[in-house]
Amino acid sequence: MMTTNEDSSKWWQQAVVYQVYPQSFQDSNHDGIGDLNGIINKLPYLKKLGVDVLWLNPIYKSPQVDNGYDISNYYELNSDYGTLDDFKHLLDEAHQNEIKIILDLVVNHTSDQHEWFKQSKKSHDNEFANYYIWKDPGENGELPNNWGATFGGPAWTYVPERKQYYLHSFAPEQPELNWEEPKLRAAIYKMMRYWLEFGVDGFRMDVISLISKRQDFPDADDSYAYSKRYYAGASNGPRVHEFLQEMNREVLRNFNTLTVGETPNTNSDQAILYTDVDRHELNMVFNFDHMHIDYGKRGKFDNKRFNLVDLKRVFTEWQDKLSDRGWNSLYWSNHDQPRAVTRFGSEKYRIESAKTLGTVLHMLKGTPYIFQGEELGMTDAKFDLLADYQDIETKNIIDLYQQEGLPEDYIKEVAYLRSRDNARTPMPWTSESPYAGFSDVRPWIKMNPNYPEINVADALKNKTSVFYHYQKLIALRHELPVIVEGKYTLYDADNEDVFTFTRTANDGTMLLVIASFSESVLTYSVPEKLVGNQQWQVLLDSSASEIDFNSQLTLQPYQSIVFMTTN
Repeated sequence: MMTTNEDSSKWWQQAVVYQVYPQSFQDSNHDGIGDLNGIINKLPYLKKLGVDVLWLNPIYKSPQVDNGYDISNYYELNSDYGTLDDFKHLLDEAHQNEIKIILDLVVNHTSDQHEWFKQSKKSHDNEFANYYIWKDPGENGELPNNWGATFGGPAWTYVPERKQYYLHSFAPEQPELNWEEPKLRAAIYKMMRYWLEFGVDGFRMDVISLISKRQDFPDADDSYAYSKRYYAGASNGPRVHEFLQEMNREVLRNFNTLTVGETPNTNSDQAILYTDVDRHELNMVFNFDHMHIDYGKRGKFDNKRFNLVDLKRVFTEWQDKLSDRGWNSLYWSNHDQPRAVTRFGSEKYRIESAKTLGTVLHMLKGTPYIFQGEELGMTDAKFDLLADYQDIETKNIIDLYQQEGLPEDYIKEVAYLRSRDNARTPMPWTSESPYAGFSDVRPWIKMNPNYPEINVADALKNKTSVFYHYQKLIALRHELPVIVEGKYTLYDADNEDVFTFTRTANDGTMLLVIASFSESVLTYSVPEKLVGNQQWQVLLDSSASEIDFNSQLTLQPYQSIVFMTTN
């Protein structure tokens, strides 16, 4: 429970957000697809965990080419999830449990089945003709420029009716909206007001840093990976802040909302422009820099392991830059990323590393985001067959790597390590049924095979489980202002095994976080500056060991300790 005034315009600084992937959370109507009533059924679980906000991935009407990020009607719901009445019921029940709900706002693109696009592609002079980005072919019929789509192939598709190409940064079925058109922006703001008046508490804004394009649509340097050339002319475009300030004036300032922007290709300095409260744009944005530290020579789909020094450098840069201006969002994983334990922790020390990842993240300054199952220590899913993958990005990569003649074992490895499907396997509620209590029929995607060992029922029975560690972390954030407000300071920046930092409040309260990222037992020398005269007391220990503060600490594999002093 948040202790700050709920009417405060900055209530989201003390909140903890839990991301629900609706189609994989809980199936209530026996069709193998999660739904809104399933979320309602599990509100007591979320209340027990202690979270303040639920972020729902897109629930709107969609052909589901990209799992709902291709919206065909912003005012209707995907019938697989339920009705508007079901959603109203969910909102009411959540609010009664003092849990807020934010929706995914996808306004960089729509589905090609959206009525706007159906009309826009008919002619150059109808009401919706300028709602999307259209360009004439080159002199010899070539593409307007060399931009590539994120999911592979060129970022342009030809439409004979208009004799023009339209832009799409993702799948061809996701045409890009033209934010230069005032009527389009007005239509989006109207839709946003509708949902806020309906009762939602804010938005996660999908790829919001892409809504403004350079209007000369320049070719990108060929040194860019083909699938990333799009971002050269579309990220943080010339009018993006103008558009967001207009959105704030027209919509957001009239509601007490949480807004978080997904801003790919945005550095920490640019993040300040989005999140500085005096600029009236967004509350926070998602940092992508730590998502890129393990990219290899093949980009995301590679088997390179991250380096802790790089991770600390990125986190520290964002903590320092946004400390006094702006605000951080904090996350290890989401629906677009693999599971945190496999990626940043250790499957060998699954429970230990899951707890320590939670400790590090929740002790940083910013708003923490928990992706469903993270509080259980879920891992990536080892599917037997490449055909088991559903994600459009992963399937395109599998096809590409097979065409290149790469070994199947390597393709399986990188799919296991990096596929978005790792996060999208159904929530394991129990070990006692073939589908882990998610459904009583075959789910839309395969279960993670390790659900008999990793599930909610077993976690709730075990007081030393990852779940209860997360519960403590959330409670501490609600209780201790130093976690919300305290200044961050990094120590031992070059230590490749231990992440050490402090948080310091204006009243002198300090937290010291020491977290091992090693599978070995370590002897750690606490920095001399922290030994001093402080009387450090253990606030939280991820292990069952009895430990007192000392200049030399013996750390078990993936052990993390939070010390506190009020000196």
